[in-house]
Amino acid sequence: MFLVPLDYTAIDFETANSSSASACSVGLVKVRDGKVVDKVGWLIKPPLGHDFFSEWNTRIHGIEEHQVQGAKGWLEQLPDLFGFAGDDVLVAHNAGFDMGVIRGACAAVGLDCPAPRYLCSLQVARKTYTLDSYRLPLAAYAAGFEEFAHHDALADAEACAAIIAHAAKRHGARDVDELAANAGVKINVLKPAGTKPSTVVFR
Repeated sequence: MFLVPLDYTAIDFETANSSSASACSVGLVKVRDGKVVDKVGWLIKPPLGHDFFSEWNTRIHGIEEHQVQGAKGWLEQLPDLFGFAGDDVLVAHNAGFDMGVIRGACAAVGLDCPAPRYLCSLQVARKTYTLDSYRLPLAAYAAGFEEFAHHDALADAEACAAIIAHAAKRHGARDVDELAANAGVKINVLKPAGTKPSTVVFR
Protein backbone atom coordinates (compact mmCIF):
# COMPACT_ATOMS: atom_id res chain seq x y z
CA MET A 1 0.00 0.00 0.00
CA PHE A 2 1.36 3.41 -0.97
CA LEU A 3 1.71 5.70 2.04
CA VAL A 4 1.40 9.48 1.77
CA PRO A 5 3.48 11.11 4.51
CA LEU A 6 2.13 14.56 3.71
CA ASP A 7 2.03 17.28 6.36
CA TYR A 8 -0.20 20.32 5.82
CA THR A 9 -3.07 22.33 7.30
CA ALA A 10 -6.35 22.72 5.41
CA ILE A 11 -8.21 25.98 5.94
CA ASP A 12 -11.60 27.41 5.03
CA PHE A 13 -13.26 30.74 5.78
CA GLU A 14 -16.83 31.94 5.58
CA THR A 15 -17.49 35.67 5.22
CA ALA A 16 -20.24 37.96 6.44
CA ASN A 17 -20.53 39.81 3.13
CA SER A 18 -18.69 40.40 -0.14
CA SER A 19 -15.74 42.09 1.61
CA SER A 20 -12.66 39.89 1.79
CA ALA A 21 -12.05 41.31 5.26
CA SER A 22 -15.36 40.06 6.65
CA ALA A 23 -14.29 36.65 7.96
CA CYS A 24 -16.98 35.32 10.28
CA SER A 25 -15.81 31.72 10.75
CA VAL A 26 -12.80 29.53 10.09
CA GLY A 27 -12.13 25.81 9.99
CA LEU A 28 -8.65 24.30 10.31
CA VAL A 29 -7.61 20.68 9.85
CA LYS A 30 -4.05 19.50 10.60
CA VAL A 31 -2.75 16.55 8.60
CA ARG A 32 0.30 14.50 9.51
CA ASP A 33 1.51 11.59 7.39
CA GLY A 34 -1.61 11.95 5.26
CA LYS A 35 -4.00 11.56 8.19
CA VAL A 36 -6.07 14.09 10.15
CA VAL A 37 -4.58 14.48 13.62
CA ASP A 38 -6.33 17.64 14.83
CA LYS A 39 -9.10 19.98 13.79
CA VAL A 40 -10.69 23.13 15.14
CA GLY A 41 -13.14 25.79 14.07
CA TRP A 42 -14.56 28.96 15.55
CA LEU A 43 -16.62 32.03 14.85
CA ILE A 44 -14.96 35.39 14.16
CA LYS A 45 -16.30 38.86 14.77
CA PRO A 46 -15.56 40.71 11.51
CA PRO A 47 -13.59 43.98 11.70
CA LEU A 48 -15.51 47.22 12.13
CA GLY A 49 -16.68 48.49 8.77
CA HIS A 50 -16.75 44.95 7.39
CA ASP A 51 -19.19 43.52 9.92
CA PHE A 52 -22.47 43.75 7.99
CA PHE A 53 -24.07 40.34 7.44
CA SER A 54 -25.63 40.18 4.01
CA GLU A 55 -28.77 38.13 3.52
CA TRP A 56 -27.07 36.26 0.67
CA ASN A 57 -24.06 35.17 2.73
CA THR A 58 -26.18 34.20 5.72
CA ARG A 59 -28.36 32.11 3.44
CA ILE A 60 -25.24 30.25 2.27
CA HIS A 61 -23.55 29.51 5.60
CA GLY A 62 -26.32 30.10 8.15
CA ILE A 63 -24.28 32.40 10.41
CA GLU A 64 -26.11 35.47 11.70
CA GLU A 65 -24.71 38.67 13.18
CA HIS A 66 -25.85 37.98 16.74
CA GLN A 67 -23.93 34.70 16.77
CA VAL A 68 -20.53 36.40 16.46
CA GLN A 69 -21.04 39.15 19.03
CA GLY A 70 -19.14 37.26 21.73
CA ALA A 71 -16.49 35.92 19.36
CA LYS A 72 -12.90 37.09 19.14
CA GLY A 73 -12.07 39.62 16.48
CA TRP A 74 -9.44 39.13 13.81
CA LEU A 75 -6.79 40.97 15.81
CA GLU A 76 -7.22 38.63 18.78
CA GLN A 77 -7.62 35.35 16.91
CA LEU A 78 -4.93 35.55 14.21
CA PRO A 79 -2.25 34.24 16.64
CA ASP A 80 -4.52 31.27 17.42
CA LEU A 81 -4.99 30.56 13.73
CA PHE A 82 -1.30 30.53 12.88
CA GLY A 83 -0.44 28.92 16.19
CA PHE A 84 -2.50 25.96 15.01
CA ALA A 85 -1.14 25.94 11.47
CA GLY A 86 2.47 26.60 12.45
CA ASP A 87 4.80 26.52 9.46
CA ASP A 88 2.57 24.20 7.45
CA VAL A 89 1.67 24.77 3.85
CA LEU A 90 -1.97 25.89 3.91
CA VAL A 91 -4.33 24.16 1.50
CA ALA A 92 -7.73 25.52 0.53
CA HIS A 93 -10.30 24.96 -2.19
CA ASN A 94 -10.21 28.04 -4.41
CA ALA A 95 -7.32 29.23 -2.25
CA GLY A 96 -7.30 32.71 -3.74
CA PHE A 97 -10.51 33.41 -1.82
CA ASP A 98 -9.23 32.16 1.54
CA MET A 99 -5.83 33.82 1.20
CA GLY A 100 -7.65 36.99 0.20
CA VAL A 101 -9.56 36.82 3.47
CA ILE A 102 -6.32 36.66 5.47
CA ARG A 103 -4.86 39.53 3.45
CA GLY A 104 -8.02 41.66 3.62
CA ALA A 105 -8.71 41.14 7.31
CA CYS A 106 -5.10 41.92 8.23
CA ALA A 107 -5.25 45.12 6.19
CA ALA A 108 -8.57 46.08 7.83
CA VAL A 109 -7.11 45.93 11.36
CA GLY A 110 -3.61 47.17 10.53
CA LEU A 111 -1.78 43.89 11.06
CA ASP A 112 1.22 42.75 9.07
CA CYS A 113 0.07 39.99 6.78
CA PRO A 114 1.61 36.55 7.45
CA ALA A 115 3.34 34.92 4.48
CA PRO A 116 2.45 31.21 4.50
CA ARG A 117 2.99 28.99 1.50
CA TYR A 118 -0.30 27.72 0.12
CA LEU A 119 -1.70 25.23 -2.35
CA CYS A 120 -5.10 25.28 -4.03
CA SER A 121 -6.99 21.97 -3.89
CA LEU A 122 -9.28 23.20 -6.69
CA GLN A 123 -6.29 23.38 -9.02
CA VAL A 124 -5.07 20.00 -7.81
CA ALA A 125 -8.52 18.47 -8.38
CA ARG A 126 -8.57 19.74 -11.96
CA LYS A 127 -5.28 17.92 -12.58
CA THR A 128 -6.42 14.75 -10.83
CA TYR A 129 -10.06 14.00 -11.68
CA THR A 130 -12.32 14.22 -14.73
CA LEU A 131 -15.48 15.92 -13.48
CA ASP A 132 -18.27 18.08 -14.87
CA SER A 133 -17.60 20.55 -12.06
CA TYR A 134 -14.74 20.90 -9.59
CA ARG A 135 -16.80 22.56 -6.87
CA LEU A 136 -15.82 21.33 -3.43
CA PRO A 137 -18.67 18.81 -2.93
CA LEU A 138 -18.00 17.09 -6.26
CA ALA A 139 -14.21 17.09 -5.91
CA ALA A 140 -14.53 15.77 -2.35
CA TYR A 141 -16.88 13.02 -3.56
CA ALA A 142 -14.28 12.00 -6.13
CA ALA A 143 -11.78 11.75 -3.28
CA GLY A 144 -14.13 9.50 -1.29
CA PHE A 145 -15.24 12.20 1.16
CA GLU A 146 -19.02 12.26 1.02
CA GLU A 147 -22.06 13.78 2.71
CA PHE A 148 -20.59 16.77 4.53
CA ALA A 149 -22.13 20.09 5.54
CA HIS A 150 -20.93 22.30 2.70
CA HIS A 151 -20.28 25.92 3.79
CA ASP A 152 -19.59 24.87 7.34
CA ALA A 153 -15.99 26.07 7.57
CA LEU A 154 -14.67 23.05 9.46
CA ALA A 155 -16.48 20.54 7.25
CA ASP A 156 -15.17 22.29 4.14
CA ALA A 157 -11.61 22.23 5.50
CA GLU A 158 -11.95 18.49 6.16
CA ALA A 159 -13.15 17.97 2.59
CA CYS A 160 -10.22 19.96 1.26
CA ALA A 161 -7.79 17.92 3.36
CA ALA A 162 -9.28 14.71 1.94
CA ILE A 163 -8.82 15.89 -1.65
CA ILE A 164 -5.14 16.62 -1.11
CA ALA A 165 -4.46 13.27 0.58
CA HIS A 166 -6.31 11.33 -2.12
CA ALA A 167 -4.69 13.30 -4.94
CA ALA A 168 -1.24 12.63 -3.48
CA LYS A 169 -1.88 8.90 -3.79
CA ARG A 170 -3.04 9.34 -7.37
CA HIS A 171 0.08 11.31 -8.27
CA GLY A 172 2.49 9.17 -6.28
CA ALA A 173 3.55 12.17 -4.19
CA ARG A 174 5.26 11.87 -0.82
CA ASP A 175 4.97 15.51 0.24
CA VAL A 176 3.08 18.65 -0.73
CA ASP A 177 5.88 19.95 -2.93
CA GLU A 178 6.04 16.69 -4.83
CA LEU A 179 2.27 16.73 -5.26
CA ALA A 180 2.46 20.20 -6.76
CA ALA A 181 5.29 19.13 -9.05
CA ASN A 182 3.60 15.94 -10.21
CA ALA A 183 0.23 17.63 -10.73
CA GLY A 184 1.75 20.61 -12.53
CA VAL A 185 0.31 23.24 -10.19
CA LYS A 186 1.85 26.08 -8.19
CA ILE A 187 2.61 26.61 -4.55
CA ASN A 188 2.22 30.31 -3.84
CA VAL A 189 3.36 32.54 -1.01
CA LEU A 190 0.81 34.92 0.48
CA LYS A 191 1.77 38.57 0.08
CA PRO A 192 0.18 41.69 1.61
CA ALA A 193 -2.39 43.69 -0.30
CA GLY A 194 -0.88 45.70 -3.12
CA THR A 195 1.97 43.30 -3.86
CA LYS A 196 2.28 40.67 -6.53
CA PRO A 197 2.19 37.08 -5.24
CA SER A 198 5.47 35.22 -5.13
CA THR A 199 5.10 31.88 -6.85
CA VAL A 200 7.00 28.65 -6.77
CA VAL A 201 6.40 27.05 -10.16
CA PHE A 202 6.66 23.33 -10.75
CA ARG A 203 6.62 21.99 -14.32
